[in-house]
Order: sequence, then structure tokens, then C-alpha cells
Amino acid sequence: MNKIALLTSGGDSPGMNAAVRAIVKTCLFYNIVPIGIRDGYKGMLDGDVFEMKYSDVDNIIHTGGTILGSSRCLEFKNQETRKIAIDNLNKNGVDGLIVIGGDGTFTGASILSDEMGIPVIGIPGTIDNDIYGTDHTIGYDTALNTVIEAIDKIRDTASSHHRIFFIEVMGRHAGFIALNAAVASGAESVLIPEEIPDLKQLVDQIQQQNKGKRSSIIIVAEGEQEGGSIELLNKVSPMLEGYDLRPTVLGHIQRGGSPSAFDRILATRMGSFAVELLLDGQNGIMIGSDGDKLITTSLETAVKLHNTPDLERLKLLKKMLTKH
Repeated sequence: MNKIALLTSGGDSPGMNAAVRAIVKTCLFYNIVPIGIRDGYKGMLDGDVFEMKYSDVDNIIHTGGTILGSSRCLEFKNQETRKIAIDNLNKNGVDGLIVIGGDGTFTGASILSDEMGIPVIGIPGTIDNDIYGTDHTIGYDTALNTVIEAIDKIRDTASSHHRIFFIEVMGRHAGFIALNAAVASGAESVLIPEEIPDLKQLVDQIQQQNKGKRSSIIIVAEGEQEGGSIELLNKVSPMLEGYDLRPTVLGHIQRGGSPSAFDRILATRMGSFAVELLLDGQNGIMIGSDGDKLITTSLETAVKLHNTPDLERLKLLKKMLTKH
């Protein structure tokens, strides 16, 4: 194996740069030429590739985003289009490919591993933590801490002004961020895609909790079935007359920022391991974590199945709100 290409695709997540750094430096350690692909699968189609040097990745472990850039490439769903991408890799003498991203990224990678004859390894990079086959995806820990920090600051205002805040967080198809942020921040309630919401029950809960209470924090996952924080507030406000209700959408602040120590270490381990798996002749697999161990799952399985949060934590949240 003389050349290994790498790309980041889909939504960016903190720690992607740490993974890119680890891949490049491990390649150089084994005298392999690392080939960077700009802007994900779009760059593969356009032939936008370059040989990466040590200086390209030195001192980037602490930076958010991705130095390779990312994009969503709908054209990649077309087989004829993918042939162009495969030809571009072959022209550049690529012997292996490492992709960093989420569900959509792995869907493309799984197809490529079957079609192009070049081995492919996937590294899960998404703040949603919804990839099957891993306890943690790169960026999730950082995003969760960013959300908690924001909620803590909003609570200061909520307490000062007797307000109830509906705070919308990312997680359109998975409630990991919302649920765990609710537990960690001491939120009074949480709505996630995995649970059918009962708005009457939510209103009763808010009214009960606010007898003598100065404020409440309600966490809402953006994919929750009643809509985001603004839509939810509009639905419950007629039932909560006299309450000062405020929506807050945290938005893309959750994706940015310097990665946590946890994400830097996880990304570094996964990036280096990906290179070694290619050297070992592996293909069509994703690297995951199981506790402190790195494990592997087929890309096909990772795409087919879906990770869900531990709903026992909803019970834990309710225990923390029990009054006597």
C-alpha cells in the first residue's frame, strides 16, 4: 500500500481535524503517501486531491471544523457519477480510502467498497452519536459540553426573570444530545424523537414544578415530533397563560469549537487504527468504540442499523424532579 486517500463528509464535528492529523502522521510513519480529498465526495468527483505533508496537519489537533472541507454530494447516488470518482482515485494511484463522517458518508463508502476494488475504512464523525457500532462518535462529547455550557448560562437568565425556556438542540433523528444534556444540566423536562410527547402532561408538569419555582428549562431535540422549540412553545402557550415562555435555538454553535480532550484522544486513536487496518488488508468496515476499546463493524451494518439513546435516563431525570 503506497497511497491512502482520506476525506471528511457530511456535517462537520469537533475532532475531525484530530482524526485527519492522526491518519496523515500514521501514513508518514509507515512511509505511505497520504492523499487529501477536498470537500468530501464532491472533491472526489472533481479530482480535487493533493498530497498531504506533515506541515499540513501539525498544530491542528485543537481546531474545530475540518481543514479538508465538507459538502453534501447528491450526485454521488448515481452509479455513472461514482465511476468518475473511482477513475479519479485510480489515476492518482490510491490504494486505500478512509472516510470520516456519519450515515450518509458511510452509505457512499459502503457502495464504493463494493464497486471500486479499493479497500475503504470508515471513522464515525458526527455530533449526533447515532451511528450503530460505537459508544461514541467523534464530536459528540464536545457538542454535549457546548450545549450544557449554553444551558447553564440561559438558566441564569431564566432564574433572574422567572422564565421558562424551551431550548432546541441538534439531533433530528436521535435524542442523545437532548437527553444527556437534560440530565447533566438539571433540566426540568426533555422531548426527544424516540418518545411520543404528551403535551397535556408536559403542561401539567410545568405547572406543578413552578409552584414556588423561579424558572424551568425544557430541552427539545430538533427532530422531536411536535417540532422545534418555537413550534412547541406556540402549541403549549395557550395552556400556560401567565407564564413567561421563551424559545432558544442553539443551532450550529453546537458543531463548532475546540474539541474536548475525550474527542481528541478518540479521534487520534481511530485515525491511526484506520491506517493500520488498511495495512492489514481490511475493507468495508467502520471503527467504533466499546468502552475504552476500539472495535470494528461492517459499513453495511453501520448503515443498516441505528443507535438509540438509553431511555432509562428518562426515568433518572424524573427521579431528580420528585418533590416531597
